[in-house]
Amino acid sequence: MIRTGVAIVGAGFAGIGMAIALRRAGRDDFVLLERAASVGGTWRDNTYPGVACDVPSHLYGFATHPNPRWSATFAPGAEIHRYLVDVVAREGLDPHLMLRTPLQHAQWDADDAVWHVDTGGERVVADSLVLACGRLTEPYVPEIPGLESFPGPIFHTARWDPSVVTAGMRVAVVGTGASAVQLVPELARAGADVTLFQRTPAWIVPRGGRAYTDAEQERFAAQPGELARVRADLYAEGEARFASRSGDAAASAAARDAALAHLAAQVGDPALRAALTPDYAFGCKRVLLSDEFYPAVASDAVTLEPSALAAVSGATLQAGSGRRHNADVLVLATGFAASEQPYASLVHGEDGASLAEHWRGGMTAFGSTVVSGFPNLFVLNGPNASLGHNSAVLMIEEQAAYVVRALALRERLGAAALRVRPEAENGYTAEIAAAAASTPWLTGGCRNWYVDPRSGRLTLLWPGTVQAFRERLAAADGSEFEPVAAGARHGRQGET
Repeated sequence: MIRTGVAIVGAGFAGIGMAIALRRAGRDDFVLLERAASVGGTWRDNTYPGVACDVPSHLYGFATHPNPRWSATFAPGAEIHRYLVDVVAREGLDPHLMLRTPLQHAQWDADDAVWHVDTGGERVVADSLVLACGRLTEPYVPEIPGLESFPGPIFHTARWDPSVVTAGMRVAVVGTGASAVQLVPELARAGADVTLFQRTPAWIVPRGGRAYTDAEQERFAAQPGELARVRADLYAEGEARFASRSGDAAASAAARDAALAHLAAQVGDPALRAALTPDYAFGCKRVLLSDEFYPAVASDAVTLEPSALAAVSGATLQAGSGRRHNADVLVLATGFAASEQPYASLVHGEDGASLAEHWRGGMTAFGSTVVSGFPNLFVLNGPNASLGHNSAVLMIEEQAAYVVRALALRERLGAAALRVRPEAENGYTAEIAAAAASTPWLTGGCRNWYVDPRSGRLTLLWPGTVQAFRERLAAADGSEFEPVAAGARHGRQGET
């Protein structure tokens, strides 16, 4: 058995960010549990051709670990993975790492005020549990009749099979989200004959960006202040994008016009252009960045099927339009199980209730981080902690700082545990609902992964700027918690 102060589940950006925050606060009593054989999360798992970040590199990193050696404005996935591996080494986190150690079950023990974590191997007992499992970890595979009958290679973009040769093959790609927009141009460039199944077109804006020269990288390394200024400028640009993504009339209209101009400049065929034009509000779904997708779709290498994949019969794929296409390889760019997090059914709090049960109407938390009924539990990248306009790493850093403050509060109070008051969680959820009510995420006429389909609530996105999130967490004064003494059993919520 391993006894520790904090057990962190997941060693992607969130888990590593949490470990950094603990170390910087002088806390070394933690373990970092990772189910895979290496750290990196999303950037370890996604290796499809063209995978890259759509947040500028110098903003997509930890404030404590600026990287002067990013190769380009938008870093490729493998480079981000290397960055995370390097951060772990520089922070000295290896002694805390437990690789190939999956979370199989976690149970709150009210008598001893600890979390019991079952990993299938050595049991971990922790005073506090941090779920840094990521929100884009479990591929979503739609239920398509006959999918199992497809005779050729079939895989999700997040489980890319590098042994499959696509050159000269008929490759069907299902979906036109962020992964597909990056993948399709690479498949076309490699000589594949691509059929793209599009259920809903995306709003796409110019990506821009370029490679950094050796001289620029040297200057960033020699002049940390210059690198800090670049990061500050990128942050300000990101915050300014919130207006267009959240429904500000003037900003949204300007961004929509820019996206339509981008489409018109790159797709000459009126019929194809019409098929690629969204019929919902700008910002309702994730806005994508690409300078290569439209030219690829307009080329002879790609056939756009403007409807969803409806059925599979062997190598024949039937679209919702009734048209049939033959394929040798089938790639599912169908996103992830985001609104119902897979780890939620594994974590059980007071009275044995699971997070999945608590979240049966959609994810909720106070401060997007702590959940009533689950003492000493913290969730990073969970309820309303995602962004559609800026770097998610900024949110992770704010959440990690909040966790550190909560741990210090518990110690100052001499409490064995901090229990979140239900009224605090409910109040925060009402704040989110009020802020989201008029946004395009709820009113824009699309179906997106930000909204829980069971309740119709916005459960993934934070409906504000990063600065607003920072201020909201800073304003939390501890009154959201009820301190619990050791050995105090839970009766009705709020009683000991």
